[in-house]
Amino acid sequence: MKDGASGAAAFVAARDFLLRHRADYDRAYGEFAWPQLGEFNWALDYFDVMAQGNDNPALWIVDSPNDAGAPLSFREMSERSSRMANYLRGLGVSRGDRLLLMLPNRVELWDVMLAAMKLGAVVLPATTQLSPDDVRDRVQLGEARFVVVDGAELGKFEDVDASVTRIAVGERVAGWHHIGDAYQASPTFVPDGVTRATDLLLLYFTSGTTSKPKLVEHTHQSYPVGHLSTMYWIGLQPGDIHWNISSPGWAKHAWSCFYAPWNAQACVFIYNFARFAPRDALDVLVQRNVTTLCAPPTVWRMLVQEPLASYAVKLREIVGAGEPLNPEIIERVQSAWGITIRDGFGQTETTCQIGNPPGQPVVPGSMGRPLPGYRVDLVDLDDHPANEGEIVLSLASRPLGLMAGYSNNEKATAEAMRNGFYHTSDIAMRRDDGYLVYVGRADDVFKASDYRLSPFELESVLIEHEAIGEAAVVPSPDPVKLYVPKAYVTVRQGYEAGPELARAVFRFSREKLAPYKRIRRLQFSELPKTISGKIRRVDLRRREMEREDQSSRMPGEYWEEDFPDLR
Repeated sequence: MKDGASGAAAFVAARDFLLRHRADYDRAYGEFAWPQLGEFNWALDYFDVMAQGNDNPALWIVDSPNDAGAPLSFREMSERSSRMANYLRGLGVSRGDRLLLMLPNRVELWDVMLAAMKLGAVVLPATTQLSPDDVRDRVQLGEARFVVVDGAELGKFEDVDASVTRIAVGERVAGWHHIGDAYQASPTFVPDGVTRATDLLLLYFTSGTTSKPKLVEHTHQSYPVGHLSTMYWIGLQPGDIHWNISSPGWAKHAWSCFYAPWNAQACVFIYNFARFAPRDALDVLVQRNVTTLCAPPTVWRMLVQEPLASYAVKLREIVGAGEPLNPEIIERVQSAWGITIRDGFGQTETTCQIGNPPGQPVVPGSMGRPLPGYRVDLVDLDDHPANEGEIVLSLASRPLGLMAGYSNNEKATAEAMRNGFYHTSDIAMRRDDGYLVYVGRADDVFKASDYRLSPFELESVLIEHEAIGEAAVVPSPDPVKLYVPKAYVTVRQGYEAGPELARAVFRFSREKLAPYKRIRRLQFSELPKTISGKIRRVDLRRREMEREDQSSRMPGEYWEEDFPDLR
């Protein structure tokens, strides 16, 4: 047996173990072991072999609620990607070359991802929301020699170095190669050498919620094989139709629109929408018989405003990721569909580390327990064990899904990997039953009147108010208490921001929160977000710290003491 085949056999055996024990957490967690891999290329040794003669649907893209689409089989995706690999090789792409991929959800994205793996090239996924300056910086920092770009985004590459080979998707454009030519290439691909499981495969920019984005290195094992933990958390099974509502260019897209479902031989389902409309999304769930769904909390908050019980969904498993889920959302969905949204936790730097797998009790407010393959600890500021502290992963039992490091940034890598742990910079609390409760980013947690406060906990309460769409809580300077909790909030449609609503929210806060946790200041405002949609509390904290007159009110801002009738 060739080394690649033996690696694939070890991978499939590990996968099958998790599929067999999907409802037995104790056994799955206690007995699972990451496969030992030497030479391994997921696209060649696993995907192409699995796809031989396999006409089951692999990728199904629809562009409107009434569009039936045309599912592509595993066999077809294998052939398409081999043609693409031969085409890219003809343009000069070779092992180790870096290719920036900026496409929306269209089939060429999957073709190029598979093709690059087969070639041993390194992919830099990029969101179409990047500005021209972002594009130039990422091409330079990522040392990309090739770019594959959607036709609508070509103008952003005008200032990119002329030596970069440009490949356009869509209409033919002068000066750009056209990806349509790829499908005339040979469907038989022969690799030019072996791929080591530890070879570099992906370079992802972090979302930058608390600092400038860093470039994360993933290998041919850390994401393709590491996402066995994500497959287990979601509860994917062969034949599932899995919809992950996520934008290309971010790690979560690779999590659940690529590796996790195809590891399980499930179909990746995509509904392309110009603007998210909850009713259309619900119609699509019903009409296309989607069986598993992953969506970020922002989407779930929009969905629960619709009469969910009137939609006869076929869903078996539903999960949320990207940010912690609020208990109120879980309760609403459970009431309507009889299905529990299961939370999970991971990062661009890892696969899914912590979660609520299928068949296990879900503790309200908890993100679950460590997933198979991950040994999770909590430590204090001195890296000593703690019941509430930073989430860390022991490097003594290094999980396969952990990044290789930060590219060209030894200082950041050393800081993240110090003292024998990988440090997530996320804070959690361990319950007596072993479940972990998310507290917040280390940079977000703050003290007010010497009490330690979690923004996420306060935000979870605020969005239970019928008028609040989203909330972000940060410390606001106070001459007596040092800091007090201030909430920036957006208002749901049908409600009007103003003093009456502010009074109602302050009253709600007093009813729902302990005195030391109460919201003391409130501002109606749009929330700054990363281009991946995550709230940048760091910008709001900075805004508070840089206020010249701490006693004045900003536009749309109210303080608790403005309403003496609350007392």
